[in-house]
Amino acid sequence: MAQVIEQDFFGGAIRGVVPQDWIDGSDLREIPDHQELFLSPDTLSNFIIEINQRVSQEDALSTFTTFSHQHPSLTATSGTAASATRETIDQAAALHHLNDLCDEGDAIQIVDPPTRVNPTRLGASAPPGSSVIAYKGVVQFLTTSRRRGGRVHAPTNGTTAPVTDAAVGGAALDGTAGGLPISKVTCHYLMVRLEAQETDLLVFFNVPHEEFDKSGDARGLSREEAVAEDAVGALVDRLEIWDWGLFV
Repeated sequence: MAQVIEQDFFGGAIRGVVPQDWIDGSDLREIPDHQELFLSPDTLSNFIIEINQRVSQEDALSTFTTFSHQHPSLTATSGTAASATRETIDQAAALHHLNDLCDEGDAIQIVDPPTRVNPTRLGASAPPGSSVIAYKGVVQFLTTSRRRGGRVHAPTNGTTAPVTDAAVGGAALDGTAGGLPISKVTCHYLMVRLEAQETDLLVFFNVPHEEFDKSGDARGLSREEAVAEDAVGALVDRLEIWDWGLFV
């Protein structure tokens, strides 16, 4: 299992873990107030924790049609307020946030669908009347190198563009689309829904494939994916909110 260390976020209002020896991105450049960024000292992987406005039911429902072909529980008939369950709305909310990370023409492939988890410490510290619901999963972002331009898949405040498979839907077995190489980034994520605070707390552990693909280092990629999985799993157990006033 990858080694993680305890880490304060947002001035100590939230406490969790990050991989050992990772670099605080705020030491290198300015980071938005609603984000914390940590960088691997050895690879291009990054770890982001972000405070977001809670996705509304209406916006979550709009996500059903985008991902229903990849996620069987998000069926077309579930995409209405009358028929959607609380769980499928929450799952769609997670995918809605991931949708926000994409530029037009990028695509998302679901590797592990959003799965409900129990953040023990978070639930124990929640104020009376507050509910804490969490989901974790894995997706891959795909884009052609023509559009990549050094782009890092990190949350932005820009306009949301719908995710489609058009740009990479015809990808060949050699990882190309229309003769252009496909760039992949695996994102291991955790979403914590704080209903009373109207907040979605997001964690993204991004693993770009390109550096491993170029060197033919499949084992290195597998190890990096394991680090991501271990870190997100550790957060489920150890994430705590010390100052709930952060969300006021």
